[in-house]
Amino acid sequence: MTSVLFVCLGNICRSPMAEAIFRDLVRREGLESKIHIDSAGIREWHSGSPPHQGTQEVLAKHGISYDGIYGRQVTKGDLEKFDLIIVMDNKNLSSIRQLAEKKETHAYLLTDFILGTEYTEVPDPFHTGEFDKAYQLIEKGCQGLLETVCPKEKH
Repeated sequence: MTSVLFVCLGNICRSPMAEAIFRDLVRREGLESKIHIDSAGIREWHSGSPPHQGTQEVLAKHGISYDGIYGRQVTKGDLEKFDLIIVMDNKNLSSIRQLAEKKETHAYLLTDFILGTEYTEVPDPFHTGEFDKAYQLIEKGCQGLLETVCPKEKH
């Protein structure tokens, strides 16, 4: 089984959106029993909270469930538990590497899985309100992630 953890700053906008989108893609491929998916935030600000209203609205608009997704903070144990840590921006990546205390991590930017994009990060819609733009980038990144990293699970 492959395990994937999506990480953003507060685990209220981007990473829960990625978790929901990736779960939907994995479900459509019939791979739920082969890929474990979760999300967490660098900070604990929104621990126990459901996704941001803007995230809920954009997911609902696309028919994607966010049931069972609640904010939590990433832990050192997550770095060992998950095969892949997928972060939304370079600050998240730096924080994960710092948390790892010089141990190797399997952390990548979600935009690494989007071919031909000008974006190197997924902008945070918490401040901009651009939840549709975040959705578009996250959906493309999740599709690329599934195609690039998880093809072995299809067999």
